[in-house]
Amino acid sequence: MELLKPYLYRNLIEAGCDEAGRGCLAGPVVAAAVILPRHFRHPVLNDSKQLTAKQRLSVRDDIISSAISWNVAFIDNREIDELNILRASIKAMHCAIDGLKKEPQFLLIDGNKFYPFKNIRHQIIVKGDTLYASIAAASVLAKTFRDEYMEKIHDEYPAYNWKKNKGYPTSDHRKAIKLLGITPYHRRSFTLLDTQICLDF
Repeated sequence: MELLKPYLYRNLIEAGCDEAGRGCLAGPVVAAAVILPRHFRHPVLNDSKQLTAKQRLSVRDDIISSAISWNVAFIDNREIDELNILRASIKAMHCAIDGLKKEPQFLLIDGNKFYPFKNIRHQIIVKGDTLYASIAAASVLAKTFRDEYMEKIHDEYPAYNWKKNKGYPTSDHRKAIKLLGITPYHRRSFTLLDTQICLDF
């Protein structure tokens, strides 16, 4: 596997930023921001979707122990419903960046949409988590912290199988919604069933 690029600009402090959970029916959207040392290289680090759960946790430990600064931010389902998922995702990124102990001089943003944060220059990069180490690191942190949260709330509502599906619109998740209705963790602004039905809890 080809190693990811360590930076876009050699002379700037760069933070990579990515989010997880944008397409889910339940739970928060989670974003992470990471500033890695210039010398950081990792043989396994990649877009979190390309890694196994075990690999993600192992890589996460290496990221946390090596990063100059990192931060993770959650925006819950109620705020997602208030803002819409795009604005909520970007707000989560802003919160993650704002919580970094070292202020970056440049932001590498995964995706195709971002609102400027403070006066920090940024570059939006589609599939950036497959190109730049700092974005890939952010994708791993966002994914693993969100997965752990969904596994925790699974115990409150086990019928929805969040331990396995993490809130994504799988057939078992949609079936549980149809049978049992929604929970306080569901995103009411999303299409929760293929045929729209008014659901309450």
